[in-house]
Amino acid sequence: MKINKADLEKVAVEEKQYPKENLPEFAFAGRSNVGKSSFINAMLNRKNLARTSSTPGKTRTINFYKVNDDLRLVDLPGYGYAKIAKSEKEKWAGIINRYLENRENLLETILLVDIRHEPTALDKQMYDYILDSGFSGIVIATKKDKIKRSQVDKQISLIAKKLGVEHRENIIPFSSTKKDEVQDMWFIFEDMIRFHEENEE
Repeated sequence: MKINKADLEKVAVEEKQYPKENLPEFAFAGRSNVGKSSFINAMLNRKNLARTSSTPGKTRTINFYKVNDDLRLVDLPGYGYAKIAKSEKEKWAGIINRYLENRENLLETILLVDIRHEPTALDKQMYDYILDSGFSGIVIATKKDKIKRSQVDKQISLIAKKLGVEHRENIIPFSSTKKDEVQDMWFIFEDMIRFHEENEE
């Protein structure tokens, strides 16, 4: 996909702040600092549209990025950051759940995990929730450039085993620095939009 236009359309906490349900949306869930903002920047070929930070827990809102006036990429708050109060964690969980449960135009929720590390219990919980919600269970394994090429298969196997991913091809290693997989991801998203549109007719 050629990106002609990409904007941060809305920053939301409550439903009333969401944009209209007039475009297909792809939401991205994952632990704090897993690289969701970097992934979105790579997909949109922008350096700092999605704000990145080395400090985990920075995204505390749902950020809606409108692409070519055709679709939205949705950055959900990161979970699992240990240094915040329990009440704050519950608030974040509420923000995420409300969006995932009520958004009619949400086509897919995709889990991001760090390819270097074993998925956590929270990752497994989120993955199960995504599958239970009827989504296809795509996982993006970020920071591929941080490991040797020879380690990629081993790490993919570990992620598949820990999360219970049936089809390994559903785990996509991704480097936001090298951006080799950007076009492949756009093909996947475009296929999903086409499939959804055909089923709507």
